Amino acid sequence: MSLSRFVAYSACIVVLTAPAAARAQDAPPMPKPGPEHAVLKMDVGTWDAAIEINAGPGAPPMKSKGVEVNTLGCGGLCLITDFKGEMMPGMPFHGHGTTAWDVTKKKYRTSWTDSMSQGLSIGEVTWDPKAKKMAGTMEGPDQTGQVMKLRTVAEYSSDNSRVMTGYTAGPDGKEMQIMRITYTRRK
Repeated sequence: MSLSRFVAYSACIVVLTAPAAARAQDAPPMPKPGPEHAVLKMDVGTWDAAIEINAGPGAPPMKSKGVEVNTLGCGGLCLITDFKGEMMPGMPFHGHGTTAWDVTKKKYRTSWTDSMSQGLSIGEVTWDPKAKKMAGTMEGPDQTGQVMKLRTVAEYSSDNSRVMTGYTAGPDGKEMQIMRITYTRRK
């Protein structure tokens, strides 16, 4: 390559990349974890889960076990959940979810999919620091493909223990408890 071609080529590179560099300098700063994201850290770790599924009026709950592993992702901006176990005795279950702070809604937004549903459920939850409670709703397809609405409440009794209770509409339209999962953090 001749010197004149090299100079012309170098000049073109400078001219073409200068606007991109200027745009990068003018871009808003990348999001950083804030106080809302500290709430997500409460769930980080490996948790043993004792599961109780409501088997119907007057019937004892079906009991099983599972393990939930939670990690922070996206530079600490979201919680990634992986759950494996049995939802009912003898029935393998695997679920995967994400939770992130939605700055526009001022709520946590969640997604969930698992081996017993036919799609993605989306929800919103709020954190009550005084009550140490995360409560909200989620909606998505169940195992038959019908849309299921679920209300959940997670209560934190200590740094290493929480209980999540799920409610949905029963056959009579009244809300009923369908599950309760007691989590204990592994040491």
